[in-house]
Amino acid sequence: MAEKLPENSGKKPVKKRSEDEKNQVINRLKRIEGQVRGIQSMVEEDRYCVDILVQISAIDSALQKVGYSLMERHAKHCVSDAVRSGNGEEAMDELIKVMKQFSK
Repeated sequence: MAEKLPENSGKKPVKKRSEDEKNQVINRLKRIEGQVRGIQSMVEEDRYCVDILVQISAIDSALQKVGYSLMERHAKHCVSDAVRSGNGEEAMDELIKVMKQFSK
């Protein structure tokens, strides 16, 4: 069985996120949060199952986009810095684990 990643590694990003980067991610997550509330209302209103499933699919896609964006940033900054400083193997192993976990 594959080793799971911890919920909180205790690590910090090599390069802090800019305010613009933070705002982009937060705004996307707020939109997703609104979509989830919309689905809750759809269930309460006893809406058609397929309509609800379409919205769930849209949320799944939106979360995947956020995740891939964060993964790309991690690879470009944290992993590349680890490779330059001689800790590349550990960083690559961690990246591969998170990619596997993310793609389930």
